[in-house]
Amino acid sequence: MSISTPLDERPALVLIDLQNGILGLPTVHPSADVLKNGARLADAFRAKGLPVVRVRVTWSPDGGDLPVSRSETPGPVQAPPAEFAEFPAELGPLGDDIVITKRHWGAFTGTELDLQLRRRGVTQIVLGGISTSIGVESTARSAFELSYHQVIVTDATTDTDAASHEHSFGKIFPRIAELGTTDEVLQLLAR
Repeated sequence: MSISTPLDERPALVLIDLQNGILGLPTVHPSADVLKNGARLADAFRAKGLPVVRVRVTWSPDGGDLPVSRSETPGPVQAPPAEFAEFPAELGPLGDDIVITKRHWGAFTGTELDLQLRRRGVTQIVLGGISTSIGVESTARSAFELSYHQVIVTDATTDTDAASHEHSFGKIFPRIAELGTTDEVLQLLAR
């Protein structure tokens, strides 16, 4: 599937959970490739003076805000080490990138992401990251409800579960976003 419309005048790149603690998980498509494509996109957005948003998930040191599932086995809860939430060097220096720390699946819930985007006049997000069916899909659904135009980058997104990844791209994303590759987005940015 290719992107059929031009990018808005003021898009932002939003990268979900491309952080050290997530990049090591086994994924459907190699996370190294997803990271490489995310970095290419980030470089291109920065070169155009467009916002780059790095979203990470982490919890407070005391674990008080760790998510609880009724299906989890009871036991001691620990927050991950600090390096879990660090961004890899491949994404480049932070510079003017916006950093959003989330404590839920989606990047809009309980964060200032919407405020940061609207302050910058952003009307469209270009979205990628890990994992497709959790952080990326939750963020995409919220963005749709907030009336952002969206492009979800197929080769800058992956999941730990193949069926979930396919369901998101086959059933959910086509209803709320355009889908395209890193190269397609880069071509649109170059126009």
